[in-house]
Parts: sequence; C-alpha cells; structure tokens
Amino acid sequence: MAHGFWGRLLRIDLTNHTSTTETFTDEDARTWFLGSGLAARHLYGSLDPAVDPLDPQSPLLWYSGLFTGGMLPATSKLCVCCRSPQTGIWNEATVGGHWPAEFRRTGYDGIIFMGRSERPVWVTIKADGVTFHDAGSLWGVDAYEVETRLRPEVGPKAKIATIGPAGERQVEMASIIFDPPITRVAARAGVGAVMGSKHLKAVVVEGDPANKLTVADAEGLKEQLREDSPLIRQNAAGLTNFGTSGGVVTVEAFGDLPIKNWQLGAWKDGALKITGQTVQPDNLAKHYSCFACPIRCGKIYQNEKKGLYGHGPEYETLGMLGSNVLNDDADSIIEGNEWCNRYGIDTISAGSAIGFGIEAFERGLIGLGDTGGLRLDWTGETMLALVHKIGRGEDVGALLGQGVRKAAADIGGNAADFAVHTKGLEYPAHDPRGHVSMALNYATASRGACHLEALTYFVDRGIGQPDLGYGEPTDPHTSGDKPPLVYKAQNYLHTFNPLGLCKFLWVARVGPKQISRWLNAVTGWDTDMDEVMTTGERLFNLKRLYNVRLGITSKDDILPPRLGEAKPDGFAKGVLPDLEGMLREYYGLRGWDAEGIPTSETRARLGLSDIVG
Repeated sequence: MAHGFWGRLLRIDLTNHTSTTETFTDEDARTWFLGSGLAARHLYGSLDPAVDPLDPQSPLLWYSGLFTGGMLPATSKLCVCCRSPQTGIWNEATVGGHWPAEFRRTGYDGIIFMGRSERPVWVTIKADGVTFHDAGSLWGVDAYEVETRLRPEVGPKAKIATIGPAGERQVEMASIIFDPPITRVAARAGVGAVMGSKHLKAVVVEGDPANKLTVADAEGLKEQLREDSPLIRQNAAGLTNFGTSGGVVTVEAFGDLPIKNWQLGAWKDGALKITGQTVQPDNLAKHYSCFACPIRCGKIYQNEKKGLYGHGPEYETLGMLGSNVLNDDADSIIEGNEWCNRYGIDTISAGSAIGFGIEAFERGLIGLGDTGGLRLDWTGETMLALVHKIGRGEDVGALLGQGVRKAAADIGGNAADFAVHTKGLEYPAHDPRGHVSMALNYATASRGACHLEALTYFVDRGIGQPDLGYGEPTDPHTSGDKPPLVYKAQNYLHTFNPLGLCKFLWVARVGPKQISRWLNAVTGWDTDMDEVMTTGERLFNLKRLYNVRLGITSKDDILPPRLGEAKPDGFAKGVLPDLEGMLREYYGLRGWDAEGIPTSETRARLGLSDIVG
C-alpha cells in the first residue's frame, strides 16, 4: 500500500466534456515525486514541438505536491505545468493557499486538462465525479466577481480557481487566481492564457473530509514536527510580521532592487515609502496563512474608500509596480496589484512590460498614436493606466501584454537593448548585478528568468543551507565561487514544487536531510539527503532536455543587454557578473556539453536514458 499519495490522476477532456482516471506507481512517485516532477515526466513524453502551446492538443497539468494536504508545515503547493505560450518552453507556476489541499481530498493527486470546449465552461470536481457547467455568463467577468457569483451555487466549503479577462483573451502573461479575493496566484509565463485557450473559466473543488492520506509512521512524524515546527516559526518570524513586503529596504541596500527599468542602483527614500513596515499599518485587515502553515506570511489589505480588499502586494509586486517604474506611491501599487489579480495578470511581467513601455515612449520608439493618447511617464498614474490597458487588450496594452521580448521585436529599433528577459520571461525583482550568483541561475533556469529556482541571494544575506555546505554569508559580488552554489541550490529547490514545499522553508533553514526524514515518515521509503538531491538533479535535467527538444542550447543561456551595463550608484555600483566564466564551470558540474546539453553519461547517471534516449 502506498502512503502519502493516492496514485490517481484525473484526465478531463474539455472537447467532449468527459473525464477518466489514470494511475501511477510508488516507483513513479519515488523517481519523480509529484507536482512539477511527475508533470515533467508526463509532458516530456507527450511533447510535440510542432503543436502550439495554445492548441487544444497542448496539455495543461495541475499536479499537487507529494506532501500537500497532509500534516507537514508549509506544504500547501500545487503546480500548474505546460508549455508556455509566452516563452515557448517549459513552464511551471506554483500556487498555495487552500485550494490544493481541498483538491487532494477529492482522492486525486493531479488533473490533466486536454482539448477545448466549444463554449466556455467551468467544472466542479468532487470525490464522486466531475460536473461541467456553462460559463457563458461568467465570460468577461473578473476573478473577484467570479467568486461573488459562484459562491452561492457552490457552497461555503468549495474552493474556486479562475482566470480573469486576460486569460480569456490569451494575454501571454495571464495568470490563474486561486481562492479570490484572498488570492493565491499561479502567475508566470502565461498559464492563464492556456486555460483560456481551452475555454475553461473556473475549476471548483470540494473534497470529502473522509478522504485522508495515510502516513507510514504517523507517530514518528509527529515527534519530528514537535522539534521542527517551533524552529520554522522562529526562523521565519520576519515573514510572519510583514510577509515579503518587509524586505524592500534590505533589498535596496544590497543593490538588488530594480529601479527605472533596471537603469539605476539606489532608491533609498523610495524604498522606505513602499516597504511593508511603512505601508502595512494603514492597510492591514488581517494576516493570512496557507493550509497547515505556521509562517502566516499572507497579508490581507483593505481600503474601504477605494473599495479594495484582497491580498496585499508582496515584495515582487512592490518592486515591479513600484521601483521598476520609479513609483513610490504605495496606494497606487496596492490598487495596481488588485487590478492585476482581478484581470488575472502576472504582476512581475506586467511591471517589467510597463517599465519597458515607458522607456520606449521616452526614447520616441512609440508615441501617442500607439498609446491611445496617453503620455507615458514614471508615475503611479501611468502604471495604473497601463495595467488596465494590458488587462483589456487596448492599444499599447495589447503590445505589452505579449511580454517584453515580443513587444521589442514588434517595436524594432534598439528596443531589444532595454527589454529585460531571458528566454522570453521577464526578470523578477532581484538584480543579478547585486547578487552575481543569480546571473548564473537566471541564465540557466528551466522556465527562463526565475529567481525561485536558486534563491542564492539568501546565502549572501546570511540565510544559509549548512546541508549544502553554506553556513556563512558569501560575497555577493564575486563570480568565481558561485557555480557550485547555484548547482547545489538548483538541485535542492527542484524538489520543492514536486513535494509541495513553500520556498520560505529555505528561510526557515529546512535542509535536504530534514526533507528526507519527512519523506521516510510519510511514505515509508528509506531515502537520505543524497537521494533527495539526486532527484532534484534528475528533474532539473529532464526539464533542460524538454527545452533542448524545443531548440534551447547554450546560445540562450544569457543575460539581457541592460544587465550587462554596470549600475551607476548604490551598493552594487560597477559590479558585473562574469557569466561566461561561471557557465564554463557550471556546465562541467552539470555534466553538460559545450552546447549546454546533458551528455549521454549524465542522462544514464540520472536514470533518464530510457526516457530521452
């Protein structure tokens, strides 16, 4: 008997409005874990590079983490996986909250959505089956309004996930909103556009309380948690107080904050105006915790005068809708964040595209005829106006909603010089000139410019991982010592989404030795730290091979031109990563050839030969 998972996947055919059940084995779960690990195995096997990501034949996978919905702290995650319409390569967008745990009580570990409904639909998933509903009256409605309209019909216990108008229009930075208006988001690289292309408006789940996943050693796990949980709460106390919004000033001090479309290096007064310590006291309605999480990093904001209520802006949003567009008006950031959530737009890509658009206007590459008469400048008013234009697909919003890579190609001239992306995905609010290890991570990360695949800037700030050999802070500006750090961090963090782990467990100092003990107690396996790290390495390489089939090689492992320019001021003034030198050592550590492709020896060592050849 398997413990910790059901071994069952739900396949939903949206074309024919039918559903079937598929199974996977204990060996599958141990090899790939669940979440984005098992999804990578399934998506690699079904990948046809000729099929467009928005084609009905393109799969959309929602797979829970192995620990999701169980007893463990900070393990609430579900992965939405697909080929990205924005980047054209691998994508996984991870979400927490309470939807994933409720879904797990339906008796399934994941959902495979296929096909395209002739008319818009929303679906209900319960332990006793799937029901399809007409969504014609919901099409065009924002995510918060979907919650308002569906709640009387679905009842108080059900959990709702939905796209907004951006996903319906297949805006390439469209996200999926879970549990609105509390709002947890599967945000990046266009997962909402894929959902919209299938005419799937919402997915509602209601589990059976009797459906409880078994644990191989429940008493042993409880004993571990009596020791682990207090340390997690203690080490993550800063997140409990302010969430990630409390880090703006610290990040600016490290030269890590994106400022004016990544042009500047210092913005101390602006950072003070938008950080959580300044903004939260006047806006906080309550603290929020994802399922079974002691950290409680979520902050629900309310502004009765403007009619705003929902999840407050986290650090990435403050950076991208704030400093990146030189906007120190916190009220406008809160409002912009809510509208991004209502439309279903990734705030990171939106803020990057808005900063790019303002600079393009400044340089004369686009004009009033392109913007519907709106004069673009570095203000909160412009930011809000462009959020609405992207959400509605109006004039310049349709251009920017593609993301900066495609927008730059359409504009022409020298627009590509200040379009900040790698492999088509916009950068999050961490500057690789402030922490040079992140340059190597961004260049090689599976879905493009993704900070969550390494988190090495935490090590620079003293939040280390002794299990990986990093107990003391590293120099954020030296390149020579960073390839082993990035290699190890990527391998470890590639187990997080498959297991359902929140990335803040890194901040709580949870390491792979602890994860192996949790795995053994839950599943009855006999894993150790080495097996956990090897599994992460296997998954990282499988996603790389998925991308290789789509044409990705070393030529794509690059930084954008703007980030090859040294900062003029701030703590990271004059710092530039030695990416070329880091890549040479990193490819050797990975067992990749000069083209950035895993060698046959590497594929064999990681058990990938039978899958990828």
